[in-house]
Amino acid sequence: MMFTLLAVAQTAAETLAGENPVLTPVATGDPQMNLWDMACKGGWIMIVLAVMSVIAFYIFFERAVTIRKAAKEDPLFMDRIRDYVKSGDVKSAVNYCRMTNTPSARMIEKGIKRMGRPVSDIQAAIENTGNIEVAKLEDKLSIMATISSGAPMLGFLGTVTGMVRAFWNMANAGNNIDITLLSGGIYEAMITTVGGLIVGIAVMFAYNHLVYRIDKVVGQMEAKTMAFMDLLNEPNS
Repeated sequence: MMFTLLAVAQTAAETLAGENPVLTPVATGDPQMNLWDMACKGGWIMIVLAVMSVIAFYIFFERAVTIRKAAKEDPLFMDRIRDYVKSGDVKSAVNYCRMTNTPSARMIEKGIKRMGRPVSDIQAAIENTGNIEVAKLEDKLSIMATISSGAPMLGFLGTVTGMVRAFWNMANAGNNIDITLLSGGIYEAMITTVGGLIVGIAVMFAYNHLVYRIDKVVGQMEAKTMAFMDLLNEPNS
């Protein structure tokens, strides 16, 4: 494409100068960029980046499904828990929490089982359960965080090794220095940089999306905890 534009520009310049240019056919068989060929030029680092991206996005989809299940809310959950608690039907309240099977429900279940003890003990039990539930939601996210920061660094490592190879080839060429001696190493350097940045940026956005969704679930858990504690502190509870 670049040579085609140069040919057109040269022809236009000759025409403006009053010359009679000789039109020559423009080659249409210029090599095209192929993503697979580019990746192969990156060497072993591109293989490592590919494995890292597969791991990261497997974790992303697995965590996304888990968080979606945890975020499901029954709008009548606290109303039914209040009815059970007020009527003294603790067993039904516990069974309802188990049927709901969400982090918030498991926290409330722990609080119901501690009823009759001091409020501070109930709140401590709920908070401990909440910490465990949040840790379950955040499982494997540290791996994604490591990949998002490590992939660009690995790409930069490929940049350095590629430039070293390019200059090593040039140093050993003596007086027969040719651009082709440098092109391989420089090509590898640029490809690994691009690959590392693509993987790092994509995984960073995926990680932050999961963190955002977990924060929303944590907000739901805190709201349920406050509602349950208010229920226990009601005068007729």
